[in-house]
Amino acid sequence: MGVPETMRAVRIVEHGGPEALEMAEVTVPAPRAGEALVRVAAVALNNTDLWTREGAYGRPGDPEARSGWRGPIDFPRIQGADVAGRVVAVGADVDGSLVGRRVVVDPAVYDTDGPDANPVGLMGSERDGGYAEYVTAPAERVHDVTESPLTDDQLASLPTAYGTALGMIERGRLRGGETVLVSGASGGVGLALVQIARARGARVLALSSGSKLDTVRDAGAHEVLDRARDIGEQIRTAAPDGIDVALDVVAGDLVSEGLPLLREGGRWVIAGALGGYDVAFDVRRLYLHNVQLIGSTMHTPTHFRLLMDLARRADIQPVIAATFPLDQAAQAQEELARRCHVGKIVMHP
Repeated sequence: MGVPETMRAVRIVEHGGPEALEMAEVTVPAPRAGEALVRVAAVALNNTDLWTREGAYGRPGDPEARSGWRGPIDFPRIQGADVAGRVVAVGADVDGSLVGRRVVVDPAVYDTDGPDANPVGLMGSERDGGYAEYVTAPAERVHDVTESPLTDDQLASLPTAYGTALGMIERGRLRGGETVLVSGASGGVGLALVQIARARGARVLALSSGSKLDTVRDAGAHEVLDRARDIGEQIRTAAPDGIDVALDVVAGDLVSEGLPLLREGGRWVIAGALGGYDVAFDVRRLYLHNVQLIGSTMHTPTHFRLLMDLARRADIQPVIAATFPLDQAAQAQEELARRCHVGKIVMHP
């Protein structure tokens, strides 16, 4: 099947609400040297799609400034970080055997070429993403998962949510037998944290709410705590000796409440601010107990390779909450923003 000259794509033309999304007919990008062209089978949604569209990331010294993930967005920008599909063409200096392979794209733009590089950009923010029928990516970031038994929807759910989760777990040095607290456990990253932490042999305390509690328990949590009740009391009851690691996408008041509940040498890993970015805590609880407060953004290339190994073996099973066609991107993002779902929302170009 040949590659057409044009394709449908959903892009943002400015920061704003769902009305900032537009469907457009654009030229199919040609893979440059070192790149592959992927026909998108599924693209998963993430909170970063909402925050990039809204310009909600702020800037150093100006937390209220409208900004993309790492600075100003070059509009128009095709959104979408999480892509599963098949390679249909490659540029110069790329092994042609990649064509036809089923792949997942690592969406990170890294600061160096090394295995432990830090992400400094993201597909769908710093470069065009997968809210489209085709997308280009560096061939070294295109991972062959042809043999994976996971569906395209499940594979598309992995890069940002599970990559972020694995990055948090690796940076927090979570070990089997340790007790871990997972906040926001019903979201994409939260469910990923529960599944991967459980697979590592940790005892998982998951924080969620209402009708989502059973689904979080089914995902592998040993104890599910209701965020509508006194969180500190629930943690002390479930883990009277304290927790070893907190994997937190909520932040806000949870940090000040939870830090004193860490064991000696505990690690609190933060990769989100759903509960607020302005945090206050007693710093004495930090240094007197050798506690570490760790910021974690996405994953390194090494983390992503570990994630793809899990995908090929189907050691993790992403939960799909809903699917939408590409021309309903605005409705899909509105569904994501309501936070009434459990698992991942996926679109099909």
